[in-house]
Amino acid sequence: MHQPDSPASRSGTPRLRKRDSSAPNTPRAPPCGLGGVGRRTTFREDVGHAAAETYLVTRLTFILLRSLGVGSRWICQLLALLIYAVLLMPGFIRVGYYYFFSSQVLRSIVYGDQPRNRLDMYIPTDRSKPNPVVVFVTGGAWIIGYKAWGALLGRRLAEHGIIVACVDYRNFPQGTISDMVTDASEAISFICDTVASYGGDPNQIYLMGQSAGAHIAACALLEQAVKESQGEEIYWSVTQIKSYFGLSGGYNMQNLVDHFHKRGLYRSIFLSIMEGRRSLPQFSPEIIAKKLTHGAIALLPEIVLFHGTGDYSIPSSASKIFADVLKKAGAKAKVQLYRGKTHTDVFVQDPLRGGKDPLVEDVVSIIHAADADARRKYDDSAPSPERLVSEWRIMLARQISPF
Repeated sequence: MHQPDSPASRSGTPRLRKRDSSAPNTPRAPPCGLGGVGRRTTFREDVGHAAAETYLVTRLTFILLRSLGVGSRWICQLLALLIYAVLLMPGFIRVGYYYFFSSQVLRSIVYGDQPRNRLDMYIPTDRSKPNPVVVFVTGGAWIIGYKAWGALLGRRLAEHGIIVACVDYRNFPQGTISDMVTDASEAISFICDTVASYGGDPNQIYLMGQSAGAHIAACALLEQAVKESQGEEIYWSVTQIKSYFGLSGGYNMQNLVDHFHKRGLYRSIFLSIMEGRRSLPQFSPEIIAKKLTHGAIALLPEIVLFHGTGDYSIPSSASKIFADVLKKAGAKAKVQLYRGKTHTDVFVQDPLRGGKDPLVEDVVSIIHAADADARRKYDDSAPSPERLVSEWRIMLARQISPF
């Protein structure tokens, strides 16, 4: 594992331990041609894995539906999701083709020993020097998260010379929030250990999450800061993360229970995901941040929260309040608001429109802030993304979106 520059100077010496290469969760070696000695998965293997995942997700869905019982809200939400997907299907098909057939996508890399412990990597074409890396935790209401949801973001950032690792994790009811946070932390550890073999720069690792993924990633980051500040044994250091990017996240679970219930994520299910009402503070980054010691705060990277002001799934006030709490505690935090944008505009509809993507532009400007050559290179040579879905479909899908 890459050793952080000087964590001892801020928090004492953490017990940074390398992963046991003989353990059953040893990840697959990097593929040939990227500095590794292993092999890529074949399309046949990917299809087999996709079939197994489909069976697993379907079985878990029926378990979830039995738990939910018959309710008008979630049925309406499900129908809206299906219509939304159909409207945007032309774009999803083209992104899917890229996902399965592009030589720049490394699919289903194993990072742990749990069924969902896999990630996809999006590799830039130019590997003349080590590339910055974004570890991306996808959203999905803690229930339908899947690593392929990050394909469009992965493609766009890879076109700007940034490696993206999209992380899968156990969803409910396969796992609860502590399992999800554990999986995310395991994936971060894997990237810290192996990213150099994939052409990544271990000194430029960024953590990013969207929606539920932003919450999970924030929990993993703060949990690690607490452990490290207390001198506990760790497998990766918070000082290895340059910045945390939270997109449309919720950070105070106590304040969102009733909101999610009205949106169709029923209180009983949400509390089951969060392991009961008593556990809500434990998995609320906003509440955790108020209790962090100065040592833990000093370890945190810059935290940048992106949110649309028209988001009705998770209100933008969630990001603003979390940023205020972090700043009061002494952390570096800021909020970038997108006027009028909904929960899915920033992550789905805007990228499908093609052209300049505000989120991608903002993330790239931060990652390449200190690299003038990279900024010039990709400003001049990065292709202008093509439109993937007609505007009338996008606008109609925006109105129907259940998120």
